[in-house]
This record gives sequence, C-alpha cells and structure tokens, in this order.
Amino acid sequence: MEKLSIAATMFCALVLAALAAAAGGEAAVVEHTFVVHEMNQTHLCNTTKIYVVNGQLPGPTIDITDGDTVVVHVINRLPHGLTIHWHGVRQMRSCWSDGAGFVTECPIPPGGDHVYHFNVTGQVGTLWWHAHVTCLRATVAGAFIIRPKGGMYPFPTPAKDVPIIIGEWWQLDLVELDRRMHDGNFDDNPLSATINGKLGDLSNCSGKPEESFVLDVVRGKTYLLRIVNTALFSEYYFKVAGHTFTVVGADGYYLTPYKTDMVTVAPGEAIDVLMAADGLPAHYHMVALANQPPEPDPQIPGFVSRGLIRYAGSSHNNNGLQVPTPLMPSQHNTMPSYYFHSNLTGLAHPDRHRVPMHVDERLFFTLGLGSICRDTNKTCQRRRSPETIVVATMNNVSFRHPTNTSLLERYYDKRTSGVYTEDLPDHPPHPYNYTDRSLIPPGPLEEALEPTSKATKLRRFRYNTSVEIIFQSTALLQSDSNPMHLHGYDFFVLATGLGNYNPKTDPKKFNYHNPQLRNTVHVPRTGWAVVRFVTDNPGMWYLHCHFEFHIIMGMATAFIVENGPTSETSLPPPPPEFKRCGANGLTQP
Repeated sequence: MEKLSIAATMFCALVLAALAAAAGGEAAVVEHTFVVHEMNQTHLCNTTKIYVVNGQLPGPTIDITDGDTVVVHVINRLPHGLTIHWHGVRQMRSCWSDGAGFVTECPIPPGGDHVYHFNVTGQVGTLWWHAHVTCLRATVAGAFIIRPKGGMYPFPTPAKDVPIIIGEWWQLDLVELDRRMHDGNFDDNPLSATINGKLGDLSNCSGKPEESFVLDVVRGKTYLLRIVNTALFSEYYFKVAGHTFTVVGADGYYLTPYKTDMVTVAPGEAIDVLMAADGLPAHYHMVALANQPPEPDPQIPGFVSRGLIRYAGSSHNNNGLQVPTPLMPSQHNTMPSYYFHSNLTGLAHPDRHRVPMHVDERLFFTLGLGSICRDTNKTCQRRRSPETIVVATMNNVSFRHPTNTSLLERYYDKRTSGVYTEDLPDHPPHPYNYTDRSLIPPGPLEEALEPTSKATKLRRFRYNTSVEIIFQSTALLQSDSNPMHLHGYDFFVLATGLGNYNPKTDPKKFNYHNPQLRNTVHVPRTGWAVVRFVTDNPGMWYLHCHFEFHIIMGMATAFIVENGPTSETSLPPPPPEFKRCGANGLTQP
C-alpha cells in the first residue's frame, strides 16, 4: 500500500472543477417514488420473505448532481412502520427530512406515505439511503450518488461507475431479528454475505450464474467502484484477484489518492475506488469477507460472497483455467482494517472549510457494554444473570429510544418533559484501563464496571460551537470496533490510534493539514479516534454506532444544536409535507 504522488495534480483538477461548476447548468429537482413491500426470494435451498423497494435488491440508486433538490415519495406497503434515512446527506436546515425513526419523525404507518424533500449542496461522491426502523436496512437500502457540477472529477473520468453494495443474507425474518435483539438475544447470525444482493457461488444450493454478481469490463479502461457496507453486523474486506485499487473518496468527499489491493469498509461507510482493468482478458473473482474480532466469540461463522470480473473477449469457460481468487486475510485479523483507515487523508479543496483550531466543547466518550435489570423497578442481586440484560453504552449510559414520539417534534414544540433530559455525561463516571483485555470475559474487575443505567440523555450545543469528540473503544465485555455515525454533519478525523487515548501525547499526532471529512468514523478495536466539527446545522441529530446490535443495545444519543442569530441559521418550521406523530407512535394520515 502506498500514497500516490499526484495530489498536486488532483488539486489543480479540483480548481478546474470548481470553475466548471461555476459555469455549470441550473440545479435540477430529482423525483423518485419508493414503494416498500414484501417479496419472496429463494437462496440456500430456502425461500425467505424479504423487504424491498420497488422490487429491487439492492434498492434503486438515487443519482443526482451537486446542488440538486431531491423529492422522494415513500409508500409503505409493509405491515409495520418504517422511515427512510439519507445517510450522509448534510440536510442543512432540513432536519425534518433526515428520516431517523423516533428522532426526527415517527414511522410511516402501514398503508401510509411520506414525502422527503431536501437539497444536496457541497457534497460529491457516494452516500446511501436505508430504512431506519428495526433491522430493515439489511435489504431496504441503496446507493446515493452525487456527481460534480460540470461533470469534472479530480481524476481521469472513469469509463463507468458501479455501486458495489456489500450486505448480508438473513434467513430469519428481519422484524423477528429485531424483536429478539430487543429482548437481549444476540445469538442469531446471517447465513452469507452478499454483493449487490447476490450470495455468490460458495454457498449451499448456489453456483448458478444468476447467484453471483458479474461486472463486465474492457481491458485498458478504468472503473469507479462505489463500495457501500449496508450490513448489520460486520466490517468487510473487499478484494479483486490480480487487480489493485486507488481510493479517491469516502462519504461524499474526495481523498488523497491511496493505492491498495484491499478495501476495508465498515457498516455505514461508503468508499470510492478506481480499478484499472489491466489484467489479461480472463475471469477474476471478487470477494467480500466479513471481519470479526476474535473475542469474545471466536466461533462466529465466516460470511463471504464471491462475484466475478469478466473481461470482454474472454471465453465463457476462462479458457479452461481456474478462475483466480484473491488471498484474503484471516476473518479475525482486524489490523488490516486499522491500517487501511489510518492511511486515508483528505484531498485539499479550494472551497473546503478549515479545521477549527480552537475547541469550545471537548467530549470523551467511552464505548462498551454493560447490564441493567430486566425489571426496571427492581434491584438485581447478581449481574450477568437471567435477571439482567446486556446493553451497549456511551459513558456508561445506555440510550433508551423513544417508541411513541419524535425527539425533534417535542424539542420544536417545547414539550420535552418526561421525554428526554440534556445531561449526557461529557466523560465516563469512573476512569479505568479502558482496553484491558481481562475486561472481555466476566470477572471481578469487569463486574464492578458492568452496572449501568438506561435513559434518554441528550447533549445540547449552542450554534457555531467548535466540538471535539474523543471516541474510546473499550474492552468491557466486548472487543468490537465501532463505526460511529453522526446525522446532519461531517467531521474532520484528526487521528486514530490503538490502546488508550493519551491526552498529553496523542494530540501531537493530529492531522490539521489534510484530515478526512467523514460522516462515519471507524473507531478501531480497543482503540480511539478524535473528530472535530462546528455546530452550524440547527436541529436534532442522532449519533450512534452503525452496528445494528449496538444501536438496539443503546450505543447512541442525540445532539441538540440551537438556532443561530438569524432565520438563515435557524431550523425552519416543519415543511407542509411533514406528518406529525399520532398517539400510536406512527405518523398521522
């Protein structure tokens, strides 16, 4: 893996692209209709009921240009409610359209509909959209592509761009999966990984051509792969045999070109890579392999999907030769993920805001597990027993998600009593050795730290506040990485590291020159990450780990950003198409 030496050339290309954008055409209004419904699919010798949009898996791609306005009419034909979240879209002064269930709106009821209306300006690259109620995003998801004004990229224009949606195949009904996890049962696993909805040829009852995703290429041309991880449970390694990638973007922003033979993508992340079709005309396997930590359960099965790169002019049987398969790292080796993420840097942009050099509010968030009593009116005598349920925490607080109201609606109406409090701790209650591996299995030290509380605790910020967050992954009952996603904002990733964050020495590692600008930061396993941003977007913004089990377990909160001094810096009233919550916790007709 190596950094490319063409960043200066790309910077010049960005300047030219900015000039082209200034002379570009008028912004458009892009409209879509999403019909969400049930559908049966047969894989692994079984027919499974799944949830899809417009009969597609993955769902339809939204393809727009920087500056366009998006209008999506969602029709819910499911027997339960849902919302659609536009993952990574800044939603400047359009918090009402963020689509975070019970945070910015109540779910769309069965048979109901909802219109999302928002503008996208200042972002270019790949984002995505997904359901944001229960586990439905496993199948209700799709790519969200933002093209540059004037059509100019800061790299040679690819022959074609291709969404690569990495996901998981669940035989268990996703609503039942959600119910089980809310009840504290986390023993279920997907049966396979998927690439663009295809399981590949490695699973039982597979091997048919239609079971694998196939990308047809022409030798000598370059392709832009837009890789998105929509999975509920795992990071993924992605490789193509005999080929390398040049990483050029992530989460809707350009990166300094970075050459590698493997991409690591965590849940919630979108990575843009160029792949040159420079191999001999033949067939080559692509592989997506789930990456899980070795503790606490080394017996988690490996989830893998295999697709195909097929060169024009190659024979249908690959000239009788075996199709090459890339050599993948161990399923339990998490270090390639750390090195991949820590080697990425942002590409300097003439219009990009500078990293705020001062800090008004500094937060230190520990990310781990704990336990609470199943009976909230009872004091448990023993932890880690049938009386308790395991929860995920931030600073020893497990977030209690509302189930019958919207936090944004209550905040806007000033009816917050009994709904939430604004006292999320800025630091953990008791400092300890956060990455001590002896905390992973239950023991005396772990038992003393395990008890926690469950509450809807938020954090409020004034407008135009410079905020720094140190995310510290802990070893408390787990050793997962944590892809932390903040709605409504992008943040500068100043540094990441392994072990405990050191406030005296680690700030010396901060990258103020060309940090990544991301909406999801990969906090490494028993490591840390530091991000910084300015609160310039008023509203109610959800912050959470993008592992679905961590969301359900409570590794989440919401940030309130107050209005600024003018109408242009304030949250506007709900738009005419917004539907308020009813008494049943669903939107009103």
